[in-house]
Amino acid sequence: MWISNHLIVLPGMIGLIIQLLLSYALVYFFDRRGLGVLGLMPSQKRILDFFIFLIVAILSCASGFLLRIYLAKETWMLNPAFNFKLFSNGLWWNIKSVMYEELIFRGVLFFLLIKRLGKSYALLISSISFGIYHWFSFEVLGNIPAMIQVFCLTSIVGFLYALAYVKSASLYSSIAMHLGWNFTQGFAFSSGSIGKGIWMLAKPSPEITVGYGTYFLIFYFPMLCFLVLNFFLLHLRNKKGSLDFQ
Repeated sequence: MWISNHLIVLPGMIGLIIQLLLSYALVYFFDRRGLGVLGLMPSQKRILDFFIFLIVAILSCASGFLLRIYLAKETWMLNPAFNFKLFSNGLWWNIKSVMYEELIFRGVLFFLLIKRLGKSYALLISSISFGIYHWFSFEVLGNIPAMIQVFCLTSIVGFLYALAYVKSASLYSSIAMHLGWNFTQGFAFSSGSIGKGIWMLAKPSPEITVGYGTYFLIFYFPMLCFLVLNFFLLHLRNKKGSLDFQ
């Protein structure tokens, strides 16, 4: 079974509820405010932002797999076991994992850092913490080259997500970017740690030799596209007033 039926909805919901309760206790104790600081109440602007950033993240991530198909001659096929239940389980797993990280790194602790230290220091602490966290989640601790690569990439991404909250006083945009990338890579193209999702790489893969330029294009263009477009959108939508920290 791709995901155990016992690990789908109820335990994840309980975990999120506990996180929210702890978040409420922290923000009330230190600032006498509630969970409204997370900006989770829906509005037309927030929902629009969510879908814009979600689509950009999905397309940016998917571009890497399209380049692998075109340049590396890979063949992808629909997972024979794919069905609605598999889709719903995969979507929920990604929502749960994204919310877990967002509430830790861009939640009330980040809000309190902004209040106490200012935006610049809060952004720095949040992004560095996000990078270090991925040493453990990616299991690269002790592998120095991998640690450097993981830290650089994930801390920059963490800065982007944190900046989205700073500019919007809401988690909608950071959740959309985070979910769009993780779901596309980990589930849509079965390249995560949770098993086969929608599409899977046909076996055996062709053995071809590509130049360094092609290699870096395949592996770094999607992330570069993701970062540039989302930083630009944050700047653009802030100018238009949709994302305005208050």
